[in-house]
Amino acid sequence: MTQRPVLVVLFDGVQSLDVTGPVEVFAGASRIGGTSPSGDPTGPGCYPIRTASLDGGPVRCHSGLRLLPDTSLARAVADGPPHTLLVPGGEGTRRPDPALVDWLRRHAPRAERLVSVCTGALLLAEAGLLDGHRATTHWVACDHLARCYPKVDVDPDPIFVRDGRLSTSAGVTAGIDLALALVEEDLGREAALTVARHLVVFLRRPGNQAQFSAQLAAQTARREPLRELQAWITEHPGGDLSVEALAARARLSPRHFARAFLAETGTTPGRYVDRVRLEHARRLLEESTDGVQEVARASGYGTPEAMRRAFVKALGTAPADYRRRFHAPVN
Repeated sequence: MTQRPVLVVLFDGVQSLDVTGPVEVFAGASRIGGTSPSGDPTGPGCYPIRTASLDGGPVRCHSGLRLLPDTSLARAVADGPPHTLLVPGGEGTRRPDPALVDWLRRHAPRAERLVSVCTGALLLAEAGLLDGHRATTHWVACDHLARCYPKVDVDPDPIFVRDGRLSTSAGVTAGIDLALALVEEDLGREAALTVARHLVVFLRRPGNQAQFSAQLAAQTARREPLRELQAWITEHPGGDLSVEALAARARLSPRHFARAFLAETGTTPGRYVDRVRLEHARRLLEESTDGVQEVARASGYGTPEAMRRAFVKALGTAPADYRRRFHAPVN
């Protein structure tokens, strides 16, 4: 049986969910097994999981929760490197222990797969392991990562990024999405879907999905008419959402409306509408059985071709392919 040992690095100030989220995914997959892309069945126990701190002693998460590692980092690699080395984030990445950074610098390159969750990317960057690679992290830390480590190609938008053997993800739940993607790569789509259902993670988000929804990416307008208009756009993606129509609803001239919307939300009306329509179409493709033409019309695209262009530009995939990959089965 093919085994893919997973080693999770622990340190003081770690974010507990960055640890437990991916661990639950790999543990769930290890219980059920699956079929590798080559067609070889992989039985239960395929992901032996160990946690380790520098000295093997307990660590305190930044929430105050204490975690007891299985072993020390030195003993964890004494018999060879893990298949997957997972580095979580948390407050402890702000001023990392130099000994931990040195251990990562020496041992992480030997792992077949190197994974970070949230600000764990900062530890990898400090060790020089992200130089020349595309990577992401929690949106709060993206500017810091780019500014302090200019050799890293920081992409602040996606929830996770795969670059060869290196995978980095945004905060907390994005680590679950990344772990599910790795399980799918190892054991097949059905195994990943089964784990997702058990964890009540109904949909496995694609890595190039934005960290923010339209409502989170844009600021909430200060003035009530514009706040109400933001909600109205979300509820009516198939309506007339031209600047002229929206300005009339806000009782402003088109020019004044466009300026006010940008000033108060940080984005233009057109970009906001584009995000809302894309999210609406995605949800319909994921959750409904409506045809592509119906989804395009309901989401305000008018034609399937217009929706296809929007999907390819934003997500790098066509709507039909997106549905095949991410549609939630009806039980």
